[in-house]
Amino acid sequence: NAMPIINAGWMQNGLFWDGRANSLESQAFGPVVNPVEMHETWPDVVAKLQADPEYPALFEAVFGSAQIDSVNVAKALAQFERTLISGNAPFDKYLAANKATGSSGWSADKELLMWEGFNIFMDENRGDCFHCHGDQFNPLWTDNIYHNNGLDASFTDLGLGAVTGNPSDNGKFKTPTLRNLAFTAPYMHDGRFTTIEQCIQHYSFGLVDSPTIDPLMKNVGAGGNQLNPTEQNALKWFLLSLSDSSFVTNPAFQNPW
Repeated sequence: NAMPIINAGWMQNGLFWDGRANSLESQAFGPVVNPVEMHETWPDVVAKLQADPEYPALFEAVFGSAQIDSVNVAKALAQFERTLISGNAPFDKYLAANKATGSSGWSADKELLMWEGFNIFMDENRGDCFHCHGDQFNPLWTDNIYHNNGLDASFTDLGLGAVTGNPSDNGKFKTPTLRNLAFTAPYMHDGRFTTIEQCIQHYSFGLVDSPTIDPLMKNVGAGGNQLNPTEQNALKWFLLSLSDSSFVTNPAFQNPW
């Protein structure tokens, strides 16, 4: 399941779910040759770009040469990705207006649910989500760290462990941003959950123990945080409030041709 490319310029501690790339530029090289993505070769891709009626002139304008190579392609891709900045979600607007009613663009009753959901998110005895996903002072809504969040008892995909070779990293995957969850289904590294409700249900009742389970999953013995349906619903509305519709409709991020 592809991670969302949102506020990627501030990504730290590696890219991809398993951290195998250390920069946006190095990340850009991988998908071209990956057999489950483009399944191409860089010489073929460069030849196609070189034969395009527009790209050579664009590369000359930016890099001073119409001769295209993979390094400059990766630089161009990475620089575009750095422009994909999202920070205008309902919760952002609500905080910016100092929690004024209606400032989010939502109705008052939805704002109450959103705020209750945020309180659950921040409560160690209820949602306890903030350790991995941050708080209102972390606009990225991720700690950029790798965790085993109790999905499986054993692992076919080792995650970070496959990169580091350290068995204590097996089953650990990078914390994704919570921004734009309304637009980025499915969820988890393997896309096993198709709805936000399923994700909340996992942390409430579906945690599975394993040798590398993160200590933050402290309620794994009980299956999770045991959120009741009312709490789950409020938490969902807070998570939805982090979705920025202006980001997904921004013409600067769409094909101009």
